[in-house]
Order: sequence, then structure tokens, then C-alpha cells
Amino acid sequence: MSIIADEHLWQEIISPDSFSGEVMFGEMMKRHTSLKIGGPADVFVFPQEVISLKNSIVALKKKNIPFMPVGGGTNLLVRDGGIEGVVVSLRDCRRIEIVDDAKDLVSLFVESGVPLQKLVSFARENGFSGLEGLVGIPGSAGGAIAGNAGAYGYSMKNVIVSATVMHADGRLAKLGAEELGLEYRKSNIPAGSIMLSANIRLRKDIKEDIAKRGEGFLKEKRERQPLSELSAGCVFKNPEGTSAGKLIDEAGCKGMRIGDAEVSAVHANFLINKGNASAADFIKLMDAVRAKVLATFGVELETEIKIVGRE
Repeated sequence: MSIIADEHLWQEIISPDSFSGEVMFGEMMKRHTSLKIGGPADVFVFPQEVISLKNSIVALKKKNIPFMPVGGGTNLLVRDGGIEGVVVSLRDCRRIEIVDDAKDLVSLFVESGVPLQKLVSFARENGFSGLEGLVGIPGSAGGAIAGNAGAYGYSMKNVIVSATVMHADGRLAKLGAEELGLEYRKSNIPAGSIMLSANIRLRKDIKEDIAKRGEGFLKEKRERQPLSELSAGCVFKNPEGTSAGKLIDEAGCKGMRIGDAEVSAVHANFLINKGNASAADFIKLMDAVRAKVLATFGVELETEIKIVGRE
């Protein structure tokens, strides 16, 4: 049963004059994830600015109503029962600004809701290098930082200077690069906090060279990854010394299917939605793949995607 069933109950928690933005009730999460899987969120809110965000999460905390921030909905599997409480999206916070322009380096202020590929394009078009390897990676800048997105020797860890987060009580905190603790697909951003923005540092380079590198990486990704399919990216983390995709492939898992959830024939660490996959089927397929790799190689795969929501 939904905690907040309608607009009336929402307005009892937070008054209309303290929140600017869109509010949706019972919104299906499948409309907001790259996998196109997921049941309804009790409430889905899109604050237009930081004050509305602060007012809403402080009010929710006082009422002990859970909330969950989401970025671009990539690297995310929402269960079929949906999400209890409030889902918060910063999709409307999309500013990119040059804050320091030195001889060889440039510093950018980037809000969390900026699509990662918009940031990659901005850097390319302005002759700023450091993000080329992130070409083709979906999602938001905030999510890319929180998960330390990277490929081809490039990662957010290599360019991050600091990030500003909002804690669950509405307090703001600025975290330096070391405090963020960016490592392979993880960070030290406190649980329940929402990343608002970041400062990144890039180096200046010839635009044509940046574009050429990015085009090369994207071409390789198109050949090796099922970019046209519905997926959440790589499902499992790479074990030390090898790749999850290699283990899954050699265990004979390519093409395995449960319902409309299938192990990609292009890249075995991509599990794809062939049309109408349920979260239950997707999780069953994940478990089957993990069991087969464990039985074949004695290696237990660790999940990379985030699984959230009610059963």
C-alpha cells in the first residue's frame, strides 16, 4: 500500500508554497530506468532548485518517510512492487559552467542532473580533455560520480576536484576528492545523501584530437556492447585479474533466458530486456548466471547494478 496515495496527503507533508517542481503519484519506474523495468513509486518528485529539494527531504525526515535519489535510471533495477516512499530526481538541475580558465587547465561546475553525454559533448566541443573514455555511457553526471564511471583508462576519479552533497537533514557538505573515496564503481558518499553538484578539472587539447579519441572508443563500444538493447550496463563487477563477461561467456551463459530477460550474445555481462521482462525474471537470470559461474570457476560474482524496491 502506498504511504502517500494522493496530492492531498503530499500537501499535508509539504505545503505547495515550499516546493517548486513536478510531483507524480504511482508513477511506474519502468518509465524512468534504462532497463524499462520497475513497479510504481509512491511519489516521484522533480525539484526545480535546491531550496525545494531541502524543504521536501527535511519534511519527509520529520515524518519518517523514506526517500531515494535517482539519476538517469541507469545501473538500476527496480523490483516489480515499486518503491516505498518518495523518489527524488534532479533531472531539472542541468547547469554546466566554466569557473576557472587557466592556461592549460579548466575547471567546470556541473550539476548532478546534467546527462553524462551532455557533459562529454560540452568538453569535446570546447577542447577540454579527460572525459573521452566515458563516451556512450548513459545516465547523469551525479550518478557517474557516485559510481566512479569509467572506461579505457578514463574515470571520474581522474577529473573530480570536489562535490557538494545534501544530507538527509538538509545540511550541505562539500567533499574533496579524497573524502569522496572514488574507487572501482563506488564512492564514500554517505548513504541517504543527495549529490547536488561537482567541480571537475580538465586539460585543454585540440578539439579534433579529442573528437577522434571519443569516436574510436564509441566505435569499439558499438562492436562489443549491445548499446541498442534495453540494459542497465554491466550487471556484475569484474573480479580481480579477470572480467565478469569472460567468465560468464566461458561458463556457457550467453543466450540464457528467463521470460524476456536474456544474457546478451554480444557481451555476456549485459543482461537485457527483450521487451516485457519483469524484475523477478531478471533477478532469477542473475542468480542462474552467478550459480553457473560459481560452479564452473569457483568465482562468486558481485553485483554491480543497484537493486531496489518492494518484492
